[in-house]
Amino acid sequence: MIRDPEAHKLFLANIRSWVQDVAIPNEDRVASLNEVPQDLVDDMQKNGFFGWSIPEQFGGAGLTTEELVMAALELSYCSVAFRARVGSNTGIGSESLIVDGTTEQKDMYLPKLANGDIVGCFALTEKEAGSEATALKTTATRTSDTYVLNGSKAYITNAPISDLFTVFARTNLEDPTHNAISAFLVDRETPGLSVGPAYQMMGQAGSPVSEVYFEDCVVPASSILGGKEGVGFKTAMKALNKQRIHLSALSTGPAMRMLDDATNHALERKQFGSPIGDFQLVQAMIADSHTEIAAARALILETARKRDDGGDVTLEASMCKYFATEMCGRVADRAVQIFGGSGYVADYSHIERFYRDVRLFRLYEGTSQMHQLNIAKITKKQVSESRTIRR
Repeated sequence: MIRDPEAHKLFLANIRSWVQDVAIPNEDRVASLNEVPQDLVDDMQKNGFFGWSIPEQFGGAGLTTEELVMAALELSYCSVAFRARVGSNTGIGSESLIVDGTTEQKDMYLPKLANGDIVGCFALTEKEAGSEATALKTTATRTSDTYVLNGSKAYITNAPISDLFTVFARTNLEDPTHNAISAFLVDRETPGLSVGPAYQMMGQAGSPVSEVYFEDCVVPASSILGGKEGVGFKTAMKALNKQRIHLSALSTGPAMRMLDDATNHALERKQFGSPIGDFQLVQAMIADSHTEIAAARALILETARKRDDGGDVTLEASMCKYFATEMCGRVADRAVQIFGGSGYVADYSHIERFYRDVRLFRLYEGTSQMHQLNIAKITKKQVSESRTIRR
């Protein structure tokens, strides 16, 4: 749903200008420093990038799902480090609080997340609890008016720079199901919480990811998200449903960038006396890439509109995430092929960096294989009940 078409058109144009004039010229700098420098963070704060999906009453832009994914398509056209720097605040790092936080919790944290004064992260995954999130081992033991957290989290985006951790822990050791999982809001300075060093990763330079440790970490009972035990897993799924649509858009922007760069290269690079873009096999790679990007964009926008209309998008969110992230990987591979040797060499193009950066998309917020299983499960249920997938 677009609330004000003219205002939204201007909003997107401003993002596009910022990406073109500020972000892209600084991509090499971010990669070299392995961080987004503070002057660029300040500029993103000034432009309101941190609060896109946070409600207006808390200082955010209150974007609808459709507006959010359109903004994400624009911002993700540049190096993924930029969208990762703001993405947790305007996405998975704030969404649990938005959907299930108490009024007091929202008042305390959302304004700071919206303006970028603090950074939030989503601490669900553990080394032995990834695709099987219900297998998490981190515990939260109730005392009189506190909880004591013990355990660890792994692969947590923005953990090294986060100020607020949405932590999922088991509050009932006798219950192995998701009904024993609760969510907590934990400040970085809480004694007993520590953050490991940023991983050395295949790609996504400038986007810090690390482990988080809890050793007798005492938090007040008021820190339990929503004020209620046992609903943490449901909260996580609510947040992930929306963020999978968001991530799908964030995976499509880089595909657009890679296709633009590859096509421009094909128009300029000559072999056998002609631009390689005149060769039919190169044209086939361009055509396949453009078609898949258009299909992903259409699916994402349709799903976003359905969510804004109040529809159940559990199936469509999985489809978006699965298709868009796999599509992005295929476009990256074709782009390297079109660039040839120069696509493999960092001195000559940004394609090799994008190729490494986008590989992660198919892993987090549900691997492609888990989404295949989810899509198939829901499809079988639909057909068993109505004999058709038609609506």
